[in-house]
Amino acid sequence: MIQEIHENRTPALWVQNLEVMKDFYVTYFNMKSNAKYVNDKKLFSSYFLSFESGTRIELMNRPDISQEIGNKGQMNGIAHFAVSVGSKDKVNQLTELLRNDGFEIVGEPRTTGDGYYESVISDPEGNHIELTE
Repeated sequence: MIQEIHENRTPALWVQNLEVMKDFYVTYFNMKSNAKYVNDKKLFSSYFLSFESGTRIELMNRPDISQEIGNKGQMNGIAHFAVSVGSKDKVNQLTELLRNDGFEIVGEPRTTGDGYYESVISDPEGNHIELTE
């Protein structure tokens, strides 16, 4: 039985191209990256990326981990995660910046049925991200 959720646990994503993914999150979400961790014995490498609030994600790579990139958001596992960017205007601005830089816009900015203003974009490996106000 689960008795608590540990606040210090960090969500992690397996990625195909660690450097491209790190650069994406640092560039578009103003995240800070730690130094790359490498475990040569396990052929594992990762970065921890932090938002200004302190919330973190880990990007991980190992050559034996693979996924069909085109099915992200439409398979078992994480369908998307949300990032609050602060306002409707910022949702619109970041959506347009990402569109202009060639990233897929999965869902245009709108107010959803549950009252959130959001858009949905794909990162370089097809992970869906809700941009919320």
